[in-house]
Amino acid sequence: MAQASTARLQRTVGRGRLSVRHLAGRTRLGRLYQEGAAKVRMPKTFDGDALDAVLINTAGGLTGGDRFDWSVDVGAHGRAVVTTQACEKVYRATEGAADVAIDIAVGPGAALAWLPQETILFDRSALSRRVDIALAADAGLLLVEPVIFGRQAMGEAVSQVHFGDRWRIRRDGRLLHAEDFRLTGDARALLARTSVTRGDIAFATLLLVHPNVGDLVAPLRKLIGSHGGVSAIRSDAGERLVLRVVAESGLALRRALVPAIDRCNRFLIGAGHGLPKLWQI
Repeated sequence: MAQASTARLQRTVGRGRLSVRHLAGRTRLGRLYQEGAAKVRMPKTFDGDALDAVLINTAGGLTGGDRFDWSVDVGAHGRAVVTTQACEKVYRATEGAADVAIDIAVGPGAALAWLPQETILFDRSALSRRVDIALAADAGLLLVEPVIFGRQAMGEAVSQVHFGDRWRIRRDGRLLHAEDFRLTGDARALLARTSVTRGDIAFATLLLVHPNVGDLVAPLRKLIGSHGGVSAIRSDAGERLVLRVVAESGLALRRALVPAIDRCNRFLIGAGHGLPKLWQI
């Protein structure tokens, strides 16, 4: 008797390309390309001259073998705030890992706030993410990436997971910031280590590139309190501020992170551009 062949499961692919340009005193859409489950929407706002964009995964989440590519190009003197419609959920993977690639370019005198909502990793999920950013010499950047291992309110525990996150940020062609995060295996045991989160299931990194980031260190330390730390770092490639936050739950993480995002976004993009509406608690 012949063995039945194993059906290959359908996988989700999405590609989104967004470029914006500064024209007549405002940042406007330059080009937009959408393919598969990747959609981009630009709600009308009256907060300032920046363009707001919302990234959407119409598949409702990621699983092993899915592939998403996002690309954002902010032209000279443009200003943009990019967020996501909802948290990105990464479900159990039966084969391979979900792969997400993010490519960003910010031109001379321009600024971008990259503010996706939380990535939620479920038990036996697998995600590989790459972030590559090219900044002009005088470009500004606000980058936030929050991660949650299961939803505490739902009683979810993540016993096995694979999560790899690779960032490379260059300013005027020179490496400004690089980090590689990798967590594979029993998430509860790994997170319980003192050198990781001491058992907290949620954490986030906020990165701000601006010439005067040192002015924000003290105010941000006051905002996040004992939930994390803030450092201003200077190198030959430029200055940056790095904020790390850990929390016992997704809600606690958001409560700690929201004031910091609001403060940094107003600092970088302008007084009228605080916390994106989709980030409200």
